[in-house]
Amino acid sequence: MKNTETLGPCPICGRAMIEGPSVDRHHWVPRSAGGEETAVLHKVCHRMIHRLFDEKSLAAHYADPATLRDHPEIQRFITWVRRQPPEYVDWPRSPRRRRR
Repeated sequence: MKNTETLGPCPICGRAMIEGPSVDRHHWVPRSAGGEETAVLHKVCHRMIHRLFDEKSLAAHYADPATLRDHPEIQRFITWVRRQPPEYVDWPRSPRRRRR
């Protein structure tokens, strides 16, 4: 039986979150900068945040979902990811930071 427990909307993309491998915890202020507050969001949204921003930028400028959503690259990502199912897990494409 498929687990369909919903966790509410993702604070980044607004899509429903379903308990399981498609969700992740994100520290709004990175732990390296003393952050403790976390939120659950889609893994694909979490990955995109960390592809676009280093920890210093996150701590200084993007420590809340509203500020992140206002960034032009995150807005383009949200437009794309809203067409994906809530269970979608993959690496988002980005012209910037590449780790893999």
